[in-house]
Amino acid sequence: MAKLAILVNIEARSGKEAEVEALLRDALPLARAGAGTRDWQAFKSGPSTFGIFGTFDDEAGRRAYLQGAVADALLARTKALLARPPQVTSVDVLAAK
Repeated sequence: MAKLAILVNIEARSGKEAEVEALLRDALPLARAGAGTRDWQAFKSGPSTFGIFGTFDDEAGRRAYLQGAVADALLARTKALLARPPQVTSVDVLAAK
């Protein structure tokens, strides 16, 4: 079981929701290629709210993800697509199936 995770909350600018959704879908191959990422999901939680949840075996994997291709792709488009910078929270996984 992965012990560490990140939760990223994302809010799209008005009218940019489809572009944020496409950006997250297109990030899947980048997440798959990331060494140290055990599991990764992008999700939509409301009309303009999205998120990413990723799990890692160790802190090195989590740190590598936060400095990797998915983070770079998201940050490069923050001003154009997002209402505010992504809110990144590091979390500990207590239980998983």
